[in-house]
Amino acid sequence: MLKHVFSVKTRDGQTVDSIQIYGKDLPDAERKLRQMYHHCEITSCRTIETDKSSGNSVDIEEILTLIAKE
Repeated sequence: MLKHVFSVKTRDGQTVDSIQIYGKDLPDAERKLRQMYHHCEITSCRTIETDKSSGNSVDIEEILTLIAKE
């Protein structure tokens, strides 16, 4: 899944940086962003491709393997 990092200017004029949103593509991430920040202006956006193996999540097979080793 892709992570999109946005910087926005809110309708009140405040700048919010480093809003990280996961989405299957950029339009999906923008839709989620606009649900949180209505009428915001996107000032920058970058996409980071996340690697599943680098995450902190552990699946059930890895847990069972650790238990079986002990």
